[in-house]
Amino acid sequence: MGSGDYRVRPPAGEPPEAPLRGADEPADEESPDAEWPPWSEAPEIRTGRIDDALHGARLDKAVVALAPEFSRTHLQVLIEGGHVRLDEQVARGSSSKVRAGQSLVVELVPTAESRAFRPEAMALAVVFEDEHLIVIDKPAGLVVHPASGHWEGTLLNGLLAWHGAAATLPRAGIVHRLDKDTSGLMVVGKTLPAVTALSRAIAAREVHRQYLALAHGEWPAGLTRVEAPIGRDPRSRVRMAVLASGRAARTDVERVALARPADTGAGGRVSALRCTLHTGRTHQIRVHLAARGHPLLADALYGGRMSLGLERQALHAARLEFGHPVSGLPLAFDAPAPADFAVAWARVAAERE
Repeated sequence: MGSGDYRVRPPAGEPPEAPLRGADEPADEESPDAEWPPWSEAPEIRTGRIDDALHGARLDKAVVALAPEFSRTHLQVLIEGGHVRLDEQVARGSSSKVRAGQSLVVELVPTAESRAFRPEAMALAVVFEDEHLIVIDKPAGLVVHPASGHWEGTLLNGLLAWHGAAATLPRAGIVHRLDKDTSGLMVVGKTLPAVTALSRAIAAREVHRQYLALAHGEWPAGLTRVEAPIGRDPRSRVRMAVLASGRAARTDVERVALARPADTGAGGRVSALRCTLHTGRTHQIRVHLAARGHPLLADALYGGRMSLGLERQALHAARLEFGHPVSGLPLAFDAPAPADFAVAWARVAAERE
């Protein structure tokens, strides 16, 4: 199935009503049996009176005593948000002291995090869809899964609105991810058997993913195999790094073109690369290239600089191949690069040395 043979269509209607979970019970991402969807709509009002045992205690400790099933961190957010009252006065400051006999009222409103796993109607670029799976061309800028700073507007939110069964699946059927600013192809399961089969195929390295990348400097000609373990960077929690203690990771990198565009500064070269993943570690291509001294263009996290009009990391998931999780038939998809990446890629190809 080649590029350009799909269209963006509007989302389906709202999913059917599903069982609710507590507002402070996010689903376990590692467990395929996590209960879904983990959101609660209706705020609950709890009232009580400070007893002698809590006289002089911190406010957040008193609130925990009134709502012990929630974490202190969650309840501190409610305090700072003005949802806790002492003697009918809004109480702010989790460390403030309470007195015996004071009335305590807590409004258990959902926080942004607890409301993260909600359906949000959005248009998705669907490359292929049947009753078992969806293949999506994800745009750069779309976060795949809710996380700190991105509790709404994610692909997961869109999938929950796209089809009702997503609410019954772990991670709404997401079996692999792309970074926020990476564009391109993803496969998502629509049934639990499909999710399970796709997850196993990825673990067995039977799902083949190929990316286009633009990197600073002169990458060696021909095909290079990069095998280097990847783990969390001990100096920065938002970065990954090549570490001896990391998980095994392999990327095959082929140089397609090499150019010296005039606007790269100091006559810098740019390499157009085709990267094939054999494992799927977090930030794998970005880390492997940066570790060799060739960060992606505009990938500020790993040392890349804005160039050729790109303001986001120069990485596009261009091709996806796998066996259908039910029929076993081979499937292959290609996604054209978005405009910003396509223009930059064309520059390198046209000005190649």
